[in-house]
Amino acid sequence: MSSASDVHLILGGARSGKSRLAQQRAEQWLNSNSDGGLTYLATATAGDKEMSTRIARHREDRDHRWQTLEEPIALAEALLATPKSHCVLVDCLTLWLSNCLHQGAWECERDALLRCIDERCTDGSSNASPWIFVSNEVGSGIVPLGQLSREFVDAAGWLHQALAERADSVTLAIAGLPLTVK
Repeated sequence: MSSASDVHLILGGARSGKSRLAQQRAEQWLNSNSDGGLTYLATATAGDKEMSTRIARHREDRDHRWQTLEEPIALAEALLATPKSHCVLVDCLTLWLSNCLHQGAWECERDALLRCIDERCTDGSSNASPWIFVSNEVGSGIVPLGQLSREFVDAAGWLHQALAERADSVTLAIAGLPLTVK
């Protein structure tokens, strides 16, 4: 993983292994960049016991090298606040999307994220630490019946397309295996 912008998108379905793959890639980057660090930027909120359990399991999967930040809405702002020497793993964009939709902040926050990435891609920094985005691929199923569900699937699809266009690499995780898309 090396380029001027070093932006990576990892997509997959539920329990596809996308988060594990993203964590492995970040840790591999750190192994070859001893002066770097790792930041896990979590977008989930623990709204119930099951989600609390999921969050705890994800925390247990990360060792002492990881710094964890939690930001359910202002993702671009949080990315800009991370140390430039850190590989940042954002997990997950679809939870962030859901949070933003429920707060009525989707368009503003989406635009802020894309501007943030665009500025990173054009600033000429040849040794930017990677940003790895994890997201659920939700567009492979049937069109949902409810308006909010359709809005969510559409927004996720458009976001993934916009990120894939900007990303240096796109990987689809299937059954724990990476499939390189870009």
